[in-house]
Amino acid sequence: MLTKVYKFINDNNMICRGDTVVCGLSGGADSVALLISLSELSEKLGISVEALHVNHCLRGTESDGDEQFCHELCARLNVPFKAISCDVRSYAEQYSLSTEEAARKLRYDIFMEHSKGKKLATAHNANDNLETVILNLARGTGIKGLAGIPMIRGNIIRPLLTVTRKEIEDFLTKRSQPYVTDSTNLSDDYTRNKIRHRILPLLAEINSSAVETSINSINTVREENAFIEEQTDEAMNKCRIKNALNGLGKYPPIIRKRCISRLLSENRLPYSHKRLEEADTALMEGGKINISGDIYLIGSDDSIELKKISPQAKDVTESPLIIGINRIFDNCELICEIIECENLKKIEAVHKKSTFYLLDYDKINGRTILRSRKFGDKIRLSGRSFTSSIKKLINETIDAELRPTLHFIEDEEGTIFAEGIGIADRVAPDNNTVRCLKVSVERH
Repeated sequence: MLTKVYKFINDNNMICRGDTVVCGLSGGADSVALLISLSELSEKLGISVEALHVNHCLRGTESDGDEQFCHELCARLNVPFKAISCDVRSYAEQYSLSTEEAARKLRYDIFMEHSKGKKLATAHNANDNLETVILNLARGTGIKGLAGIPMIRGNIIRPLLTVTRKEIEDFLTKRSQPYVTDSTNLSDDYTRNKIRHRILPLLAEINSSAVETSINSINTVREENAFIEEQTDEAMNKCRIKNALNGLGKYPPIIRKRCISRLLSENRLPYSHKRLEEADTALMEGGKINISGDIYLIGSDDSIELKKISPQAKDVTESPLIIGINRIFDNCELICEIIECENLKKIEAVHKKSTFYLLDYDKINGRTILRSRKFGDKIRLSGRSFTSSIKKLINETIDAELRPTLHFIEDEEGTIFAEGIGIADRVAPDNNTVRCLKVSVERH
């Protein structure tokens, strides 16, 4: 194991000669193996080793016993030792965090404070890395999440990422080295423990070397992600002007979306996979995406900009939609009727010869409102896989004199009809349609 750790450190330039490396030491098997490895390799690496223990004060005398164990181990290894206590429960309550998340945040805050100007080594191993990938996959992730735990992040290094838990236990057994076991690690109360105790054993039934084979797979994903990050760096450097990305459209989609996600992250704004897809469409086709409150991404001419836009003070005329004649503007009427539909072909035949619109009446969700156009309107049109800005569609297709009196219908999920533009994909008739809502407009 020492040979593997030494090679991994050198291959990835984790440590320079003369560095002081602070080992995060819990007393568990992983951190004990890490401390012993760094201690035994210290002369070969040309480094000084220290140990830092964080007592979360969650398990009473058991927590204190772990601290004492770490103190005695460091004394035997002649490694400088420091222990810091923190009140995880109070912190979790104060900031409405889970105990697990509060402990992690406090632990890393303490690590950062006591490793300034030094390297901080944590004991994440190959099993932890696979657990992280599975967890990210379950929660929803891109390639970055599938790349697992970073080998290096700031001053944090993780020398055991290619070492399996079994290799660690064998390493300690050969040295007759004891370690402590956190009783909470035996419980399935925490999400990661469920993966550790239930999913990894199932994977082992499929492939007994699942953890070992994951090392190369994750390394490959990490290398590919690093290449994408390099390309993203280059694109950001060339395109970024304050909160705008100019000329981004010439790059591949994955680079465009990485750049947009960075722009949002740097402004502490939320985003999702769907939101990045919408933003990329706005970049390439033009459009406006609401990100949060009055913050928008506005795309045009292969560029996209993050801007604050105050909503225009404009009255919206609206009325509950009725079957029959609806009137919200002078000199025009919107007429609705329900018709029985035997099959889609008949609907399509009628539709091709008519100027009215047909919606699947049974797909409409809840109350329906007839209204005028309003700020930020958007619709996913029938047959399309993306959402469009209604303002953009109107500017492209509707004569200026008709725009003030266009009719819109919305249900409880959003806009389902835009006069002159079309209907929402989710209410489009299909082979299972039984009843249609026929919508037509008469102007006098």
